[in-house]
Amino acid sequence: MTKCLLIVDDEDDIRDIVQAALEELGGWQTLGATSGAEGLRLAQKGAIDAILLDISMPDMDGFELYDRLRNHPVTEAMPVIVLTSKVLARDRARFTTLDIAGVITKPFNPLTLARQIADLLKW
Repeated sequence: MTKCLLIVDDEDDIRDIVQAALEELGGWQTLGATSGAEGLRLAQKGAIDAILLDISMPDMDGFELYDRLRNHPVTEAMPVIVLTSKVLARDRARFTTLDIAGVITKPFNPLTLARQIADLLKW
């Protein structure tokens, strides 16, 4: 069965590149969300195998969305990979307190992104 990944990122270009890389090279289905609120709505519908989550977004940032995902019965166990340019020491320290599958930093290599995700999720 094909995996379905939700990409939550407010940057259209990043979201488009990630979706193209995962669909073309990974053979997976993707859904894109432009905001934390939209990402939460899509995730709560279920049928998502993993979430790629940007941290820096307006309105609801990735940390708040992560908390909401973990506090909803449909999404509490969905694996989350942080996809972010936030690489400051304090951000890295905060990532270690979260129950996430891993962190992929921007910029990333679209040609190896699907393999990185598969390795982190043990697919």
